[in-house]
Amino acid sequence: MDTHFIGALILLALATPITFAYDPSPLQDTCVAVNDTKYGVFVNGKFCKDPKLATAKDFFFEGLDICGNTSNKLGVAVTPVTVNELPGLNTLGISLARIDFAPYGLNPPHTHPRGTEILVVLEGTLSVGFVTSNPDNRLITKVLNKGDVFVFPIGLIHFQYNTGKTDAVAIGGLSSQNPGVITIANAVFGSNPSISDYVLAKAFQLDKKVVDELQAKSWM
Repeated sequence: MDTHFIGALILLALATPITFAYDPSPLQDTCVAVNDTKYGVFVNGKFCKDPKLATAKDFFFEGLDICGNTSNKLGVAVTPVTVNELPGLNTLGISLARIDFAPYGLNPPHTHPRGTEILVVLEGTLSVGFVTSNPDNRLITKVLNKGDVFVFPIGLIHFQYNTGKTDAVAIGGLSSQNPGVITIANAVFGSNPSISDYVLAKAFQLDKKVVDELQAKSWM
């Protein structure tokens, strides 16, 4: 068999997993998401509006200049702009979010299972970081100031913490129209139905009573 052909097959095999790790490329100019099946076909989680019926409103979102309400236990507010808020993002493989922090506010450890995040600080000072996968579990962390940029690789646990005495604001861009979010504490201790306290006590090497207390909390 031709060596060039074999080489091409190897490259294709290596590239294929990467190709399917992200949102698929669009096959037409627009695929505005709609909920009514009468208007289109089902594509990657959403129905597509007939491109001829698309308007500027489908590609427009307003209000990202408005501060989020950070009066909660964590002192943080996330304003997402995904395909659910901006239908024109459907099949385009991008989204973003505004993140507001009260003084010492925390965007707690979480993951985006379907997207890499790139964060830019607009105001304030943030301590950010992510943890690499097993077995190293290495913490990569950095203090960011206004204008600084940091990247959180897809699927890895990461966080952002406002270390300052004033409010902070950041914008996060994500490589998926619907990156998803799994907040670790919520998922582990606030799942519905609850994970067995025996399982969690053994996994975290805690007394079962401590696990019961954590599961009894009201998780955001």
